[in-house]
Amino acid sequence: MAEAPITFRPVTLADLPLLADWLARPHWREWWGDAETELGYIRDMIEGRDTTEPFLFEIAGIPCGYIQMWRIADNRVEPWLGNAPWILDLPDHSVGVDLSLADSANLSRGIGSTVLRAFVALLRQRGQDFIIIDPDPANLRAVRAYAKAGFRPIPELEGRTGDCLLMRHHPED
Repeated sequence: MAEAPITFRPVTLADLPLLADWLARPHWREWWGDAETELGYIRDMIEGRDTTEPFLFEIAGIPCGYIQMWRIADNRVEPWLGNAPWILDLPDHSVGVDLSLADSANLSRGIGSTVLRAFVALLRQRGQDFIIIDPDPANLRAVRAYAKAGFRPIPELEGRTGDCLLMRHHPED
């Protein structure tokens, strides 16, 4: 599946039932917040109350997961700042990425890292040069996938970011 074309399309209100289904799945519930709360955040994104850009990624035309890009400077407000004060330690132009695969059967198959590399390439085309991802360090599967996609821990922030491992993309990897 990972060799098929990967495309990204903005999430629409019509996608919310699909995302509700995904958010209710055990492998999502383990790392995401309450499904209704998360859907509310995504609705805010779609309706322009949040600058985060939500996308579904499709492989060979089939929706296979969710990915979003958020701007560090826009998240230096509560409740985000209280939960992640490390946001102040990053350049204003930094962006963050979050990713989840729809189906647990696709975990640990290289799909996440392949999708992430493709999404980072799009962000770089858009001029983004400081791209981070912030997995829970206990989510070893995600940490490995992100490393495979070229993300490395930010040494000067290690141990200072609470319940996340702050990783930056390095294009040379």
